[in-house]
Amino acid sequence: MVYLFTVFAVFFLYTINSMTNLMCLLKEIPEDRQPQLFRTINVLITILLISTYIEILYAV
Repeated sequence: MVYLFTVFAVFFLYTINSMTNLMCLLKEIPEDRQPQLFRTINVLITILLISTYIEILYAV
């Protein structure tokens, strides 16, 4: 189950980063603000994935 969730998490993070990059291009967000935006989104998504994993771990 750990391997399946890890594969899902990597795919999910890649997808979110791709969508964030597209948003930066479409909204013309300045280059100096993009690293902060990516960092914030990645931290929030990582917290979401960790909490989901813990919830699944204790639900079984």
